[in-house]
Amino acid sequence: MATGRGWILRQHSLGALHRFPWESSSSKESAAMAAQLARIKKMNIRGQRSKSATVSNSVVNIDRMPSEVVMKIFSYLDAVSLLCVGCVNKRFYHLSSDKISGLRWVIILKDRNGKECVMDQEEISFNEISVTLFWYSIWWPCLETLSTLQLCGMTPVLLDKGKVHRKNGPWRRSLICEYELNNLTEQAEMIGCDGLIDLYRFDQGLLVGLWKKSGIAFVMASLHYHQLIERSILGSATMRHAEVPDKAILDDIDPEYGMHGYQLHIELQSRGNTYMCNTFRSLFCKKDFIKNGYLRITVISYKNHAQHLPLVGDVGLSWRVDAFEGNIQNCFIMDATILDDSQKPFWCVSAPVNMILSAKRSILYQYLGPKYDVNYVDCNGKIHMELVWMKETNEYYIVNLVLYLNTQKVNSWFGTNY
Repeated sequence: MATGRGWILRQHSLGALHRFPWESSSSKESAAMAAQLARIKKMNIRGQRSKSATVSNSVVNIDRMPSEVVMKIFSYLDAVSLLCVGCVNKRFYHLSSDKISGLRWVIILKDRNGKECVMDQEEISFNEISVTLFWYSIWWPCLETLSTLQLCGMTPVLLDKGKVHRKNGPWRRSLICEYELNNLTEQAEMIGCDGLIDLYRFDQGLLVGLWKKSGIAFVMASLHYHQLIERSILGSATMRHAEVPDKAILDDIDPEYGMHGYQLHIELQSRGNTYMCNTFRSLFCKKDFIKNGYLRITVISYKNHAQHLPLVGDVGLSWRVDAFEGNIQNCFIMDATILDDSQKPFWCVSAPVNMILSAKRSILYQYLGPKYDVNYVDCNGKIHMELVWMKETNEYYIVNLVLYLNTQKVNSWFGTNY
C-alpha cells in the first residue's frame, strides 16, 4: 500500500510483544498512533463488508427468474441461439420450444422399396452430460420389410416474424447416424431381456427393443452433449456433419507429454435415475503400461479399497410403451467425458452397456459375492469396469475401472509417437 497502511497493520497484528520503532517517543504520541490504527482497521472492515454486500446483491440466478422474464430474454435470440439454449436443461428446452419448436429428433425407417416412415420423439430425458430420446408407438412398420434406420435432427426451414415455425412448413434434416436393419439380430448385440422385451444394442448409443413374439416395441438413443448441436443441425439428409479435427499442440520439453493430466467424468444412469456419478482428476499412464496399441490408465484400483464406489438404487434399464413398462436388469446407460490436460474433450461416450457375470469370483475378503464385468469399445479406446454384488447391503460396488486410450488417437491429438 502506498500509504504505508499495509506495513502498519502487519506490525500491529504481530501483537504487544513486538515493539514499534516510534515507541521510544512520548506516551501521548503512542496513544494517538494506537487510536489511528484502530480507525484504520475499522475502515478496512467496513470496506470489506460493503464490498461483499455489493457482490452478493449483484449476483443474478437465472434459474430463479420467472418464466415470463426468461421468455422475454429468449425473444431477442435468433433461431440458432434458441436451438442451443434448448439443450441446456429441461426448463430451457420447454421455454425455447414455446418461441420456436426448433430442434427435435426423429427416426426414419426405410423399407426395401425406399418408402419412408418418419417417427417423432415421444419422450426426452436430459441427463448431466447426455440426452436420451425415446420412440414408441402402437403401429410400427413390419420389421422384416425394413432395410435401414436413420437418426436425424430436424429444424424448421421457414420462420414467421414471431420466430415460430409453421407446422405445415418444410423441415431440414441433419443425419446423425444410420443403421442397417437387415438381419437385425445379427447386426446388433442382444444385451438383456425381460418377460416381454429382447434388447438389442447398435453402435453409437442406439437401442431397439423387440417384442418376444416379433416386431419393434420401442427405439431408444443416447446422445452425448459434445458437438450435439452441430451434429443435429449442420449435416444434410444424406451426409453427417464432419467435425473439424483439432490441430496437435506439440511439446518437445515434457518427455511424457500426452500421458498425464487426464480427467474423467462418468455417470451411470437410466431414465432419470442416477446410479453413480463421479469425477476423477489427475489421471496418468506410465510408459510401462503402453501395450497392444493402448495407454492403460487405472481410475479405480482393485487393491485400493478407499477408491471403491457403490451403485445407488436398483440397477436396470427402464422402458415404457403406450400400454406396458418394464425394467431390464443389469443394463444402464454409461456417459463418460475424458478431458486432456488442457481441459479439452478428448473422448466422449454415451452408450448402453450391460453387466456380464464373470467366471472368476472376487478374491477380496471384503467382497465375496459374484463379480460382473462391463466393457465398452470404440475406435477411440476401451472402458473396462468390474463390479461385485454385496448381498449383505444389496448393492453393487465398483472395484476396478480402467481406461484404455488408443495410441493412434493420442499420437494424433498430441503429436507424439508412442
